[in-house]
Amino acid sequence: MRRSAIIVIVLVMAALVMPTAAWAGSPHFVGDPTISVSGNTLTVSAKEAGLGNEDQIHVVLSADASCINGGGKNPKAANKDSFNAAGDFPVQNGKSNYTLTVTASFDPSCSPPMTVDFTRVTLTDETNNLTRSFNV
Repeated sequence: MRRSAIIVIVLVMAALVMPTAAWAGSPHFVGDPTISVSGNTLTVSAKEAGLGNEDQIHVVLSADASCINGGGKNPKAANKDSFNAAGDFPVQNGKSNYTLTVTASFDPSCSPPMTVDFTRVTLTDETNNLTRSFNV
């Protein structure tokens, strides 16, 4: 009986000392996400790694947009709004590459010579609580 107890204790201690596999990842952006603006469309592409054994991630892109006239002023209060886009992206080998696009639309439209100005741009991986903010 005493010998069995000693063997169990030795096995338990050995299990505690042995390195264990990581169950969770260490989510992070790989490099800086790229951001581009074309007219009234904002596009962000990113790569994440350290995602562990997740099947997919849920990502949200949000931004404020204003229609700016040629003099650098906001012509109407109605030409300011918040826009967002979201998507679920697959994870393969602990990594995910994705692109999200937001298109600002105004009524009345923001047509030349007026331009759309994006501010408060935020990319959030809601699955892993990972956020990156941008100045455009």
